[in-house]
Amino acid sequence: MIVNERSGGGRAGRQLQKVVRHLHDHLPTAELHIVRSESFQDAERSCRAAANACRDGDAVVVMGGDGMAHLGLNACADTEATLGIIPAGTGNDFARGIGLPKSVEQCVGVIAAGRTRRVDLSKVSNATYAERYVGAVVSSGYDARVNRATNDIHLRFGPLSYGYIALRELRDFSPLHYRLTIDGEERKLEAMLVAVCNTGMFGGGMKISPEADPTDGLLDVTIVHPTSRATLLRLLPMMYTGGFTKNPAVEQFRARTVEIAGDDLFVMGDGEELGSVPATVSAEADALRIFVP
Repeated sequence: MIVNERSGGGRAGRQLQKVVRHLHDHLPTAELHIVRSESFQDAERSCRAAANACRDGDAVVVMGGDGMAHLGLNACADTEATLGIIPAGTGNDFARGIGLPKSVEQCVGVIAAGRTRRVDLSKVSNATYAERYVGAVVSSGYDARVNRATNDIHLRFGPLSYGYIALRELRDFSPLHYRLTIDGEERKLEAMLVAVCNTGMFGGGMKISPEADPTDGLLDVTIVHPTSRATLLRLLPMMYTGGFTKNPAVEQFRARTVEIAGDDLFVMGDGEELGSVPATVSAEADALRIFVP
């Protein structure tokens, strides 16, 4: 189990001993190794080393927020390792998207019960990464700018941080120029955002693609076409319920591959910055085995 003790404003560190006790209680014959990460790079190395060492019956468990989930799924994808997630961060969007409970104790119970399934991942390729997996959402427009700015602030308000920054960034935002290639078909358009989803949540529970299914072998794409700032302001709170999709400015469809290019764009995935465009996002079916309820 690789732990980022600083996740969730220190929540992971405060609950670590309780989690260890629960794991020992539920799995008394299991051999448990705890690795406390000192940095993002350290956690990434630890996740990959653990995944590569896994034999039949072994699991890699990550405890922290979306960043730890992102590192865990990248380490375990296309390996024999089973990934377990104990969400103790601020957003926990990938964990929510695959149906994990919010309670740390309940997530330990999910791992102890041992039920697994294979889920899809999105694979991103660009100049920064030849191959990087994303479990939740690849963002590239207004949403990416909000995500980057949220990562940069020092004062955190939990999931409200994203909403606060979203309002701040809206003041000076204007539509972006996109060049998309969707399953081989080119489209040029202006848009507020283009979100390419495996699961449909980002920003601490915003449902950018409410119908996304991480087991269908497809990407769910949400485009918000140019609209007034006032309209976008009205849509923001509706993203928590998914009701914003009824607005005529919102377009949704499914695809297997989406190539993103355009002016002044970069991509974020699972809340982490993945570099500039052009970037290709492809659906990777059954790429990850994970504990689920």
